Amino acid sequence: MVGPTRSKCREAAPEPPQSSRSAQARRRRRAPGAGEPVGEEEPQEAADRPRLARPAGGGGHLPGGARPCSPRRTRKLKTHHCMQMEGVAKTLLFRRFQFLNYVLGQLRDKVHLLRRRQYSFRVTLGIAAFVGVLHWIHLETLFENDRHFSHLSSLEREMTFRSETGLYYSYFKTIIEAPSFLEGLWMIMNDRLTEYPLVINTVKRFHLYPEVLVAFWYRTLIGMTNLVGLETKTCWNVTRVEPLDEIQSCEGIGDPACFYVGVIFILNGIMMALLFVHGAYLSGTQLGGLITVLCYFFNHEEATRVMWTPPLRESFSYPFLVLQMFILTLILRTSNNNRKHFLALCLSNVAFMLPWQFAQFILFTQTASLFPMYVVGYIDPNKFQKIIYMNMVSVLLCFVLMFGNPMYLSSYYSSSLLMIWVIILKKNNIQRLRVSELNFWLIQGCGWLCGTIILKFLTSKILCVSDHIRLSDLIAARILRYTDFDTLIYTCVPEFDFMEKATPWRYTKTLLLPLVMVITYFIFKKAFRDVLCVLSANTYLRKHLLEHGELIYHTLQLFAFTALAVLIMRLKLFLTPHMCVMASLICSRQLFGWLFCRVRFENVIFGVLTVMSLQGCANLHSQWSIMAEFNNLPQEELIKWIRYNTRPDAVFAGAMPTMASVKLSTLRPIVNHPHYEDADLRARTKIVYSAYSRKSVKEVRDKLSELHVNYYVLEEAWCIVRTKPGCSMLEIWDVEDPSNAANPPLCVSLLKDATPYFTAVFQNSMYRVLKVN
Repeated sequence: MVGPTRSKCREAAPEPPQSSRSAQARRRRRAPGAGEPVGEEEPQEAADRPRLARPAGGGGHLPGGARPCSPRRTRKLKTHHCMQMEGVAKTLLFRRFQFLNYVLGQLRDKVHLLRRRQYSFRVTLGIAAFVGVLHWIHLETLFENDRHFSHLSSLEREMTFRSETGLYYSYFKTIIEAPSFLEGLWMIMNDRLTEYPLVINTVKRFHLYPEVLVAFWYRTLIGMTNLVGLETKTCWNVTRVEPLDEIQSCEGIGDPACFYVGVIFILNGIMMALLFVHGAYLSGTQLGGLITVLCYFFNHEEATRVMWTPPLRESFSYPFLVLQMFILTLILRTSNNNRKHFLALCLSNVAFMLPWQFAQFILFTQTASLFPMYVVGYIDPNKFQKIIYMNMVSVLLCFVLMFGNPMYLSSYYSSSLLMIWVIILKKNNIQRLRVSELNFWLIQGCGWLCGTIILKFLTSKILCVSDHIRLSDLIAARILRYTDFDTLIYTCVPEFDFMEKATPWRYTKTLLLPLVMVITYFIFKKAFRDVLCVLSANTYLRKHLLEHGELIYHTLQLFAFTALAVLIMRLKLFLTPHMCVMASLICSRQLFGWLFCRVRFENVIFGVLTVMSLQGCANLHSQWSIMAEFNNLPQEELIKWIRYNTRPDAVFAGAMPTMASVKLSTLRPIVNHPHYEDADLRARTKIVYSAYSRKSVKEVRDKLSELHVNYYVLEEAWCIVRTKPGCSMLEIWDVEDPSNAANPPLCVSLLKDATPYFTAVFQNSMYRVLKVN
């Protein structure tokens, strides 16, 4: 329900820490003799009374012929016997009450401890909720400051979703604008607009479960509010700077774009709450969780891109990885194998993998971190076996939920799980070789690595997905210095370049990098000592030595994330938050108890936070000072021209980011888009991008006609822009097509005169639309 329209002018642009008090009740010390039988003492009178002399014969008569009176003696014996019985009864009764008192004291202490834990748990949840809301507000503020999103029209908001983000949002828009939710779902599962004339299941291809779920929530919310007559948005007439015309802008949860980005920001607010809980549990204190949160805020620009590009797949996926790693830490630290923990691990795996095509490789690095721990002895074999089984079940669930997407079965992740399963089954056979402990480790490690590579290659060939680009292919291209058209299209984008040289220095200025290096040194030192002891000790000592496996896991995972971030800058989103979690260990008494015995704990933490905040506050102020406003008049003119001057079934081709906007805002069919991983789409894109090569104009026209293209959107900037050496479109094409390297650029010819093969039908300062003749 829409509120009244008004007018306004837009300005130019863990686990709770353990109590120090022991959970077991202390035994009360008894006073000497307490509870013991009290000896019967003879009264002083009887002691002082003179005794009668007994006759020598022992049976003499008393004076006067009286006989001795035996009842007096009998009465005295009965009295003595009763006193003994009373003493025994008192002793037994006292001991019984003493035992009862001990039991009650123990129960009382347990109740107090439980109350403390409940209080600590509530405090932890309260702090987690607070930092979650704080991060949500922080993201909303940065997003609004960067784009002035609340004052944009619906078209302008759609234009802010550039490249692949616009493609994802278009399917959310399709579902909410359909007559019903099921019809909208059917439309995106039988889509003909994205890769015309092919009909594809976009949920399967683009991992669109987040859009499906958010669209369902939106339709449900709007239906309920309309039913009760609640207002969900307010619309305004916004006067823009000349020569732009007046537009209508709507605010509130009833606006689709506002609802969509709002859900993403709330999810990432929950992610911050999970980071706090994770840091608090890993370090054993809530202060460790606060250090994790502060490190994240102080290094926010290095940790996430969600405030600039909300619809990216990792914006939906990464919060579930934080949850998954916390559950895994819980499993590694606790001795009992709780089924609920393993079930939660499986479900969090599924939630992490469903929204993002690269998530499997991240879980592969996790498996690669856990397997050496199992081999050395940091993880109980039964527990590790259950972890592997839960991972295998999660892969199968994703395979089914993604309509049989073969990428799940042909990844390094699934291949490594299968090889680990084989190694676990054949471990006894390997032990029969009677090799040394070190050789036993090497055999398992080499068998896992070689088997994973071979199995991944075979499954890719069998399932016919060997030509699809994955994150592992980009990493291999980086390491081997291999370049071709497809890898250059990726690696020439700044996000897929190597980590910037200034990034480690930015980590250092906030003290994050030095802190993590110190923590890693102590963990590595302990692990090195443990491994040496294992190689020279028996099985009993090994079980005693190799503890705190969760610390070893986080260290190995840190090494893996570091390697990924160095090779591909975009993957800093895994490294920086993990460094923040590791920083919480500065509060761990397991690692730094020796330091806290010499220096007060509060002084150390206060000093660390003070040094961190010097640069951290400056980083936050720099983020908050960003004030901008989105404006893209050339693209707005292009979108409006396409809407009003072309047929609804006219087919377009052009640069991938532009085609996503054309599909989103005009609903015209396109032949290529930014989701570049698929082999068939890469072949299509190479044909479309041949307009920026040195090929002949007739050859390019003929290839476009085969794709049924009616209009080609040519961008002059793409003819000359060079982001870095070797990354202009001409240079990329000279690598791919060296035979035509001596020919003149086709793009320049098309800009001057495209006839007779093309006809220019629209032109502005950035775009030129060519009709294919």
